[in-house]
Amino acid sequence: MATRLGLGLPQNKQYNLGRDVPDVARAAERIGYESLWVYERLLVPDPATQGLYGIDGLPWPDGYRGVAEPLVTLTLAAAATERARLGTSVLVAPLHVPFQLAKALATLDAASGGRVVAGLGTGWSLDEYAAASVRPFEERGQVLDELIEVCRAVWGPDPVAYDGRVTKIASAVVGPKPARPIPILLAAASKKAQRRLVDHADGWMPVGMGAEALAAQWRGLRELAAERGRTEPIRTVLRTNADYRAQGYDGADRRPFQGSVDQIVEDLAAHAEVGLDEIFIDLQHGTQDAQELKDVAAEVYEKARAAGV
Repeated sequence: MATRLGLGLPQNKQYNLGRDVPDVARAAERIGYESLWVYERLLVPDPATQGLYGIDGLPWPDGYRGVAEPLVTLTLAAAATERARLGTSVLVAPLHVPFQLAKALATLDAASGGRVVAGLGTGWSLDEYAAASVRPFEERGQVLDELIEVCRAVWGPDPVAYDGRVTKIASAVVGPKPARPIPILLAAASKKAQRRLVDHADGWMPVGMGAEALAAQWRGLRELAAERGRTEPIRTVLRTNADYRAQGYDGADRRPFQGSVDQIVEDLAAHAEVGLDEIFIDLQHGTQDAQELKDVAAEVYEKARAAGV
């Protein structure tokens, strides 16, 4: 069976959100993409206090200066589409009040006819935590654990009750309910995070940084699931961050998904061999406007399918 393909929505500062998000969402569905995705970036420290991903000296992309709020972006896309799944890759869970996020996701799922996929992570930006977190950075794993439990409770039958460190829900009716159980996927890079995924989540959401490394991670995760007695399948969605360059990239140090459409498709094919359920590609970092994003997305889709992805 062919790998399902999805597309990242335009959230970066070069796009006109009210016009471009619905336009790109409709075009993606028409092209054949089966899912639409958003990411979360609250702010860019200026001057920089921390490198990208917490790596000293790694600069923040200029496009991060004004990233649209993810659930608002998904709502715009939901209203413009009929079939495509609506995913987050990822929401930084501890930057959200658990009860309010659970209710927002349930509302979007109910309104869209059961299309939401909740990808969650713990993030890395100390500046974002200082601005918005519900608990200190050091407690991010505990907050994610609670948020997953709160979501399950809020999305489940009434009356809802929960007694946690951040969230206190006395017996209450909470609606609307999701149209169906919303799948929760975790980024889960560390061993501790992978144990959380195996024990409490529906799936895994890695980033495409090389097919061999991805295959090794996937083998390790399945082995961990077997060790911990998990029998349910792990749903898998791979995020790929493209650095599109129309002229291609001929350097020996080319990173995965960097370069022309043909080079991006070559990497898609290699990563698809790992055997994950779905791959989505975020092209907004290398395209200048919505028209170029749509054109490149159409070419990537056509060539990927022709290559057997």
